[in-house]
Amino acid sequence: MLTAFARAFKTPDLRKKLLFTLGIIVLYRLGAHIPVPGVSYENVQICVDQASKGNNSLFGLVNMFSGGALLQITIFALGIMPYITASIILQLLTVVIPRLEALKKEGQSGTAKITQYTRYLTVALAILQGTGLVATARSGALFSGCPVADQIVPNQSIFTTVVMVITMTAGTAAVMWLGELVTDKGIGNGMSILMFISIAASFPGALWAIKESGKLADGWIEFITVILIGFVMVALVVFVEQAQRRVPVQYAKRMIGRRSYGGTSTYIPLKVNQAGVIPVIFASSLLYIPALIVQFSNSQAGWATWIQDHFVKGDHPYYIATYFLLIVFFAFFYVAISFNPEEVADNMKKYGGFIPGIRAGRPTAEYLSYVLNRITWPGSLYLGLIALVPTMALAGFGGANQNFPFGGTSILIIVGVGLETVKQIESQLQQRNYEGFLR
Repeated sequence: MLTAFARAFKTPDLRKKLLFTLGIIVLYRLGAHIPVPGVSYENVQICVDQASKGNNSLFGLVNMFSGGALLQITIFALGIMPYITASIILQLLTVVIPRLEALKKEGQSGTAKITQYTRYLTVALAILQGTGLVATARSGALFSGCPVADQIVPNQSIFTTVVMVITMTAGTAAVMWLGELVTDKGIGNGMSILMFISIAASFPGALWAIKESGKLADGWIEFITVILIGFVMVALVVFVEQAQRRVPVQYAKRMIGRRSYGGTSTYIPLKVNQAGVIPVIFASSLLYIPALIVQFSNSQAGWATWIQDHFVKGDHPYYIATYFLLIVFFAFFYVAISFNPEEVADNMKKYGGFIPGIRAGRPTAEYLSYVLNRITWPGSLYLGLIALVPTMALAGFGGANQNFPFGGTSILIIVGVGLETVKQIESQLQQRNYEGFLR
């Protein structure tokens, strides 16, 4: 990987792309530290310091995707979470709404239309989430237990509230624009790169928090143990993310005029983790709903106390079992809507392709569905186990589960984006340094 980056910086046009990407990253991280107008920066820092010492934040997932900007209430507080949510919603609606499905099949023009709809939905979600965040900050519920939580927004006039919501919405639109700039003029997928940077930015603080809260040899034993566990986790994730079941496909030879076409052999790569990180995000978001309901209701009620005991802290067996089952369910659900065996079988039949030993058409679709179901089981179980690592760390290290960086959504995204970016750099290097057969 380091060799690839070194060679990339020696190539002028690739060096320009890498420096452009680094410049956008610097702008993104700068915006993540500029507070929104109307927020008391001193009171926010007091509450953030207290939250980092073990107060389990309700908004941990969104805070992770914003690189810690959410709890700091900065102009990029919402980060890329509205865009991710909008993309997932549009992807799900493509299966349900025929108009969107038709647009998807139109190719480049249809994809551009869907991208435009995603942008509009992102802005709408940013307004909604920004309003919710401002209301939560004003009520003091953003940092429960902090003595100055209700003084984070000193001026609670309507004008100040509107300015805060508009600023955060504009920040989300700016993040979306920066991500698209990286995709067009930089290296890799812009949104994925910004997501990678947001998560990686929280690693040093999380690791140091584990060292500070440790008890063995001033916390160094826990610190080194977490680093070693991190290396093992990265190796495991790389191994599974690269694993795929290659279904062989043979194309029949066709004579058109005097030329022959086809007769080639290829394969359909079915990844073990076909769903990626989406099931973990879905399950985490769904399990935040009970905690949100309790947060904004009478917490003294019996049902609210039961939810708080079983589903808010994150280390109860009910929570662990529900989280694991939801991840497995969403893994199968997302694979079912993102990979259509019948469509793949029809395309193969149209172009004269077939799987050796399997008849074209419906038998091919049934075979692909059978293979996909079999490899999705280990993929979904792997996702569930990876996502539960922070919960296991909660018992092992006695800190908040956000303080354990190597697990769940974070490690999956960091490894996935890292692998994809390095592949893109290497492919562009091969295009520019092709030596041919004769030197």
